[in-house]
Amino acid sequence: MNINKHGFIKAIYSVLLCICLTGCALGHGSEEDKIPENSPGAEDVQEESTGMDYDEAVEAAAEYMKNMTIEEKAGQLFIVNLELLDQRNGNYYEWKKCTKAMKKAINKYHIGGVILFSRNIAGRKQTQKLINRLNESSPVPLFITVDEEGGDVARIANNGRMGTTVFPTMEEIGNTKDVSYVYDMGATIGSEIKELGFNVDFAPVADVKTSELNLEIGTRSFGGEPGKVADFVSAFVKGMQEQNVSATLKHFPGQGSSSGDTHIESVNIDSSITGLRKNDFVPFEAGIDAGADFVMVSHISVSKVTETSQPASMSGLIMDTILRGELGFQGIIITDAMDMASITSNYTSAEAAYGAINGGADIVLMPHDLEMAYNEIINKINFGKISEERLDASVLRILAVKYMRGIMKVEE
Repeated sequence: MNINKHGFIKAIYSVLLCICLTGCALGHGSEEDKIPENSPGAEDVQEESTGMDYDEAVEAAAEYMKNMTIEEKAGQLFIVNLELLDQRNGNYYEWKKCTKAMKKAINKYHIGGVILFSRNIAGRKQTQKLINRLNESSPVPLFITVDEEGGDVARIANNGRMGTTVFPTMEEIGNTKDVSYVYDMGATIGSEIKELGFNVDFAPVADVKTSELNLEIGTRSFGGEPGKVADFVSAFVKGMQEQNVSATLKHFPGQGSSSGDTHIESVNIDSSITGLRKNDFVPFEAGIDAGADFVMVSHISVSKVTETSQPASMSGLIMDTILRGELGFQGIIITDAMDMASITSNYTSAEAAYGAINGGADIVLMPHDLEMAYNEIINKINFGKISEERLDASVLRILAVKYMRGIMKVEE
């Protein structure tokens, strides 16, 4: 394709830099928004922060991209579980070592990152060695991700052999704790998982729980008051990212009113755009203002808003028009796991991956079939269904965060 790639990247850089300087992009909040220096743990957090400034990170990312192939760029759009890299033992095998098959797959698909689950985490040394071996196998350093929310969803802390801090459920915290506690919680989780080699946490949950029938969110929400949830989400993000670990707001556009579970079925929420703005968007806006690196988009559908049954994770209206346009988010949009039944029952891996990227996502999380999903993205690029400019925009965001968090470094 005859595309002025360098000119495009410069344009994207200028736009993102402008956004960054006006306080809407990635990075930390304003000085007055930061936790006071005399707050518990603040000194340690500041000492741990060693990342690159966002404008410098964007420049470094744009420079790195000049030498990347289409295949290498496309691979950055995927974060996968270990079973997708070594499929010899089924979808939920307890891989605890980096195998030869994994190393081969990492290089074949040029993946952007991996997610580890409880089944992959046995002990501290084992986890550190696994992460090191995975990273050694990848030319581009990986996002090493985990769901470490606290409470019931804590893949690391709920394993007593890991020796990390155990926190109450978000529901209990919302009822009994304050903002400074949540800030320290974010800082503690960030510090402890960073020691193990993780650099992205899929937390905090930013859903406002307004339905007692909601089993998928359950005790994972800070509560049903949008303002209070927003304060806690903001504090968690600041605490974690001042440890140079990326935080993730989930599950946009907010599924706290749901009575279904996208892990097992398609779910539609009966929310209007007015209702979403009044309740569900409030914590996400606070987390974006706090500088969250990632937003995870749910598979729920919002038919009153989109007038379709299309999942939010494939909706251009939800991701591009609302999340980017209305809420001003300029970081990485990642889908919820694409192996959930709400997706696999209705879409092939190829359809889901293309639908997500076409709708505005930057990263597809855990496609059911990595080879099918990856090849579909390559084919859509080659046939012009996904432009190289569109691909570059996502890869620029991804690599910029990797530079900003010190995952990638500029060679001297």
